[in-house]
Formats: sequence, structure tokens, C-alpha cells
Amino acid sequence: MREQFNQTEKAIIPIAAFAASGDIENLKMRLNNGLDLGLTVNEIKSVLVQMYAYCGFPRSLNALNTLMTVVAERKAQGINDVQGNASTVSPVVEKSVSVGTKNQTKLVGEVVTGPLYEFAPAIDAYLKAHLFCDIFEDDVLSWKQRELATLSALSTMQGVNSQLHMHYFISLNNGMTADLLSEFITIVQDCCGSEIANNANDVLQNVLNTIEEH
Repeated sequence: MREQFNQTEKAIIPIAAFAASGDIENLKMRLNNGLDLGLTVNEIKSVLVQMYAYCGFPRSLNALNTLMTVVAERKAQGINDVQGNASTVSPVVEKSVSVGTKNQTKLVGEVVTGPLYEFAPAIDAYLKAHLFCDIFEDDVLSWKQRELATLSALSTMQGVNSQLHMHYFISLNNGMTADLLSEFITIVQDCCGSEIANNANDVLQNVLNTIEEH
């Protein structure tokens, strides 16, 4: 049987995509849809916080403000959305880099090194301490859910195909399948249009072809 995303996983894709692209009107619609489908407020909040690492603080903050507005409007309509579990992890500065290194290595499947990180070691430390420790260590979302949000954000952004390429590999290393990534492309097509979906699919096919060659 062909593997598919569940309803809440599907809902994460357009939420992350429109948060990253700054399309507030479509984001608002998709936030309502995600809450209706069973995403908790804390799960959505965690997705939108994660977006700062890929599209910057301004769009992450705008998306979080939009979520606050949506939840308040729904409450005024008599809809009491489930807050959901809060994170049980408190970031600890002293261990951030080591924990981030461990998480990054597990996600990627090998130790991540390269000339860029030797040239600018500060960015390597920031990536490990903030993204792969403070964000990925947070247990509100699974790593599969976080990768869905990441793929969605990168798909909507121009000039980041190399990162999208890498995160397809990371997704396949963390429970995704080619069938699920094909479904991801279909959802992106439906919510973001052909141009974005075609680019995302081109990058995906390159990744799958590389895997087949090896």
C-alpha cells in the first residue's frame, strides 16, 4: 500500500510554505484549516518559530502574529482550539553545540564538514546551537514534521536549491519515502502553483536519480 501523510502532516506543508513566502492571506486560511484538521496551537507555533532559521525573523514574527490573530478570532467565534503539549526541553547554552552536532549528524547520516564551516566557523556554531539543538531538540514536533516544514519553506524561496537538495536527502534519512516526497510535490502544486512545484520536483528527481546511481 502506498504510504501517505496523515492530515496534520499535510496541513504543515502549506502553513510553512506561506509563512516562508510571506503570503499572509493564504497563511491565515491554512492556519484555520490546520487547526480544523487537528494541529494544536503549540505544534503550529513550533513550525512558525522554526521558520526563522530559513526565512528570517521578520517573516517568522509576521506568521506568529497571524497565528495569534487567527486563534483569537476563532475563540471569539466560540472555537476553543487545543493548545497542545508544551516543549519539555529547555535550551542549555553550555551543551548546545554538542547536542546540535549530535542531532545534525543523526539527521544527515554522517558528520557534516566542509570548507565553508572552516572559513566561517561561527556559522557552523550558530547552525548547531540554534537550529539543530534549540529548534530540533524541541519535542513539540517530530523530526519528520520539522523536515516537512523545512522542505515547504525552501521550496517557496528562490536561490536555495542546494539546501532543498540537502534536505530531501535528510528527509529520506529520517522516515520519508519517495512516495511521500511525491505526495509532498502534489500538495505544493495545489497550494503554491506549478512554478514552485516544478522546481521542487526537479530538485527531488535529481536527488532520487543520484540515489539510484549509487
